[in-house]
Amino acid sequence: MSPTVLSCDKKLTYNVQPCLLRLIATLWYNMVMQKILEIKNLSYKYDGESDIYAVNDVSFDILRGEWVSIIGRNGSGKSTTARLIDGLMAASSGQIIIDGKQLTEENVWELRQKIGMVFQNPDNQFVGSTVEDDVAFGMENQGVPRVEMLSRVEAALARVDMSEFKTKEPARLSGGQKQRVAIAGIVALRPDIIILDEATSMLDPKGRLAIVDVVREIKEQFDLTVISITHDLDEASLSDKIIVMKDGQIEQIAKPSQLFLNNNLVEIGLDVPFSANVANDLRQAGLDIPETYYTESELADFLCQSILTK
Repeated sequence: MSPTVLSCDKKLTYNVQPCLLRLIATLWYNMVMQKILEIKNLSYKYDGESDIYAVNDVSFDILRGEWVSIIGRNGSGKSTTARLIDGLMAASSGQIIIDGKQLTEENVWELRQKIGMVFQNPDNQFVGSTVEDDVAFGMENQGVPRVEMLSRVEAALARVDMSEFKTKEPARLSGGQKQRVAIAGIVALRPDIIILDEATSMLDPKGRLAIVDVVREIKEQFDLTVISITHDLDEASLSDKIIVMKDGQIEQIAKPSQLFLNNNLVEIGLDVPFSANVANDLRQAGLDIPETYYTESELADFLCQSILTK
């Protein structure tokens, strides 16, 4: 008996199974993995008459729901790229497409509502006299009804575990608490994209990890896309994808597992993550550790399992 066929277009016929799989894969990709951000040949220079570009012909895509880290030395162009995406500065040339719409002078305020940005120093973002006033400020600017605004403030502060501080002055909080409030203010606006512009760089390792955990939980709950501008390679190792910038251009785009196995990290101005250094030292000491990248927790789990199975 000849196989059942299904017409995928009016010209060609295929076996039903491959055709259906192809159609399902296409539908799944369009619905779940669609691009939320497209950067095309983006360039910017601070001095219009200078030949030096802070960002020079940069192109990349970010899929909805991804966590992407942009890393590089000081002056590599990573923070400038973030500010261009958020519409804080106008590009010299190139395109920024946010959720299918190209960013222009006419729609910059509309598209900026899709993006929330947390800066390195949270004090620069505080405008309210109390924590709850500060979280509400952005919603007041957007004209959110008061009843809904109060509900969002309560929910956002609870989400970052800062409800008990809602009547406190932001200036009296610790660095980690201030960043939690800044994140709550962004979450309350319900953007599609959160940009962390070195938002953990002023915190100690414990505080840094706590903030990353909070953002990760919020990302999963609200299906957010996260762009992290960071110097911390251990933080970047938790990303889905890493973009390495150098001298205003993209040096490399890779998954952490690929990037941190390279031997040229120092050459492109990066350190080697702590867990990768430990794994290399253990290999040299004679331990049989596969040539793959492990985060700190993954390496600890692997070592525990190796000991238990001996």
